[in-house]
Amino acid sequence: MVFVIKFVCEEAEGFVREISIDSEATFFNLHRMILASCGYSEGQMNSFFICDNDWERQQEITLEDMSLDPSQDSYVMDETRLSEFIEDKGQKMEYIFDTFAGRSFFLNVKEVRLGESLALPQVSRSVGDAPEEIHIEVEEPTPAKRTKKGAELADDDFGFDDFSSYSSYNDDELDLESFEISDGEY
Repeated sequence: MVFVIKFVCEEAEGFVREISIDSEATFFNLHRMILASCGYSEGQMNSFFICDNDWERQQEITLEDMSLDPSQDSYVMDETRLSEFIEDKGQKMEYIFDTFAGRSFFLNVKEVRLGESLALPQVSRSVGDAPEEIHIEVEEPTPAKRTKKGAELADDDFGFDDFSSYSSYNDDELDLESFEISDGEY
């Protein structure tokens, strides 16, 4: 069986993509095809949501296992086949393509082709420009420094790495009379 999945985005007028994909493909296959069809790079924490007829999110399918509660069902894209959640024409889904900004595509199963199969997913329709991909620059941490003996020295949280110019702490400098200690009652 082959699904023809149409997706649109509210922020890009005239943008439409349709992907033909085998029902036994995984959500990861669909995820990669969506990114490729829009010219997006990988590296975001994307998710699919299976939606009801009113576009209310039901089940989430994540790129990586993020479940904190082992008693809860969790689904990961590369382990979950489309056929596990898509049964009929009209199935609605949401694909979060920009987690940090909450941007998403709205997917709808436009057609179900019974008795067909497809080795690789393909873009069957491409209209308009995809919404601009937003790249968030993440500052790389500074590499650790090494002492003569080879031990690692990391910069502290404020970027200081040389405390030789700071005077040492002196107990005599602390004015204990200026502190009020409460017994917990106000």
